Amino acid sequence: MHPHIIRLYEVIETATDIFVVMEYVKSGELFDYIVEKGRLQEDEARNFFQQIISGVEYCHRNMVVHRDLKPENLLLDSKCNVKIADFGLSNIMRDGHFLKTSCGSPNYAAPEVISGKLYAGPEVDVWSCGVILYALLCGTLPFDDENIPNLFKKIKV
Repeated sequence: MHPHIIRLYEVIETATDIFVVMEYVKSGELFDYIVEKGRLQEDEARNFFQQIISGVEYCHRNMVVHRDLKPENLLLDSKCNVKIADFGLSNIMRDGHFLKTSCGSPNYAAPEVISGKLYAGPEVDVWSCGVILYALLCGTLPFDDENIPNLFKKIKV
């Protein structure tokens, strides 16, 4: 259990459905917060980023790579504390094994992910954290294009 990772209370499986009971996080997504506020002051951005990095470090220490870190998957509780959520694309890291799956959200994806290269795992989360930090401080994305192939070219350069 980590203060900046959403809590999973229970998984209930029936013959036809799977139900996931998770912590309720009241204040929505960090994405909406950034859209509403625009670029954040450095102190506020630092506070959010320290919480994000703390949660990501905990995941990596426990051999979990998230692979879809983005403000839409960072929820805010009633005190504006970050909770990392949506582990649907996450993977367990194993020594000596590499990942190749291209997954995650294009604007936050690391060059090795969109290039189809092998990656260990943590480095793609670190890249995504860098993109998130840029968004916090600038209020925009460092790489953006409605045309996905053009977006990928910008990220790979």
